[in-house]
Amino acid sequence: MTGLCADRVVLITGAGSGLGRAYALAFARAGAQVVVNDVSREDALGVVEEIRDAGGQAMADHGDVADMKAAEHMVRQAVEAFDALHVVVNNAGIVRDRMFVNCSEEEWDAVIRVHLRGHFCIGRQAAGYWRDCAKQGQSLEARIINTSSGAGLQGSIGQSGYSAAKGGIAALTLVQAAELGRYGITANALAPSARTRMTETAFAERMKKPEDGSFDHYDPANVAPLVVWLGSTQSAQVSGRVFEVEGGRISLADGWRTGDVVDAGRRWEPEEIGPAVEQLLARSVAAQPVYGT
Repeated sequence: MTGLCADRVVLITGAGSGLGRAYALAFARAGAQVVVNDVSREDALGVVEEIRDAGGQAMADHGDVADMKAAEHMVRQAVEAFDALHVVVNNAGIVRDRMFVNCSEEEWDAVIRVHLRGHFCIGRQAAGYWRDCAKQGQSLEARIINTSSGAGLQGSIGQSGYSAAKGGIAALTLVQAAELGRYGITANALAPSARTRMTETAFAERMKKPEDGSFDHYDPANVAPLVVWLGSTQSAQVSGRVFEVEGGRISLADGWRTGDVVDAGRRWEPEEIGPAVEQLLARSVAAQPVYGT
């Protein structure tokens, strides 16, 4: 098999539709063997059929990404079917949009579970497998590709749980990159903007496909080339980064950094804090607006 990801084995969660489907098809075209995970059996099998009809190799999985046993099974069956696992793309997610003061405990827990716990479960099981391989003397070119969001980087009105989960995923990516590099594992994250079931509901007008045949700015396939490259061996030097992707645009998110400092050289008095904060605010770069404001 030829292509940028020839003979690499890729596990993609939430791959039955939207971005995940676009990733699965793109990886298959690049020569990868793909495990298509989705809670919808019908959707997952449909993507597998598309890949096989095009001459590629794929298998379906319907496990719960936030269940450790199911995550272990995904990793194990990828290895059993294709003799290896090289790339994990954590893409599965849900939304339960609600203004913070109206958000229920059940809605909050559901979003955090699928997004943040789901990333933990899949990433943890894959990392454990790769660490064992490294300890056996294998040279690894392994990849974790997580999914954050602009909502996680800047916040989004009506999406407190989703924003918190996606912000947590960005921070998790930094830790994974720092800890796992010694085993030959990189970890990066995406903050994509594209047409999916979730965004079509929240931003129906904005996400409409153009009827005039012009460039489809929000086509999920626009995000896939970066994901395929990150999953390839060519991306070995890139880790701990968050990429924002939209249409034909790719940018690196410039995350939290220590900004200007005022130092009294002693303990501050409460009355002195106000003027000090004013100095810091005057010298700082304003934060990007929260989505929806």
